[in-house]
Amino acid sequence: MLKNWKGDLLWSSLLLIWVFILMIPDTRTVFIQVTEAHSYVGGFVKFFILASMGDLLGERILKGKWHISHTFLLKGIVWGIMGMLVNLVFTVFTAGVAAAQVIGKLPFEGSRLAQAFFGSAVMNVTFGPMLYIYHKFGDLFVDMVYEKKVKNQGDKITLGAMVERVDWYRMVSFSWVTTCLFIWIPCHTIVFLLPPEYRVLASAFLSILLGILIAVSNKYKAQ
Repeated sequence: MLKNWKGDLLWSSLLLIWVFILMIPDTRTVFIQVTEAHSYVGGFVKFFILASMGDLLGERILKGKWHISHTFLLKGIVWGIMGMLVNLVFTVFTAGVAAAQVIGKLPFEGSRLAQAFFGSAVMNVTFGPMLYIYHKFGDLFVDMVYEKKVKNQGDKITLGAMVERVDWYRMVSFSWVTTCLFIWIPCHTIVFLLPPEYRVLASAFLSILLGILIAVSNKYKAQ
């Protein structure tokens, strides 16, 4: 566990490193070339680092102190796999919406804003809820394995036991309805307007916002 001021300084410094990489033309060019050449690995690394930073910040907000859990790295791997999925679906939904506009199944063909909005909306009402479930069950699996193998306690690791641990009301009301419709659709509309090479990275930065939202939701639930 880090002292708060040291943790604040370290977290902020890591974020600034990312910002500097993107601000300096030479490092930005190298970063884009490497991640585009190895897009799935790039998606994994971006989410592994930035989304994990979001988790840490969420814990800081929720508990008032920095804390790195024993399952931190394993949950980072869960985030990394999500980054690989996001890398794929951005391409799928961008191309799919464009194709639907061409044949008249969606309006405003040729409008970048319309394509970005429709891509974001369709992605967040279809793939978005599934991504939340994957993340929740991935984290639960890591937690239950740790409880069982390390602490020698907890439930037997079964699908039924994992389902029973999920707060489905909060999952639907907060994660699906509130965040998918009112936060992620506008945010991802902006992301879809960016050049393709920046979209996964921008989404990884948004995962920091997700960590804050989860912390606020947990804090509200605890009151």
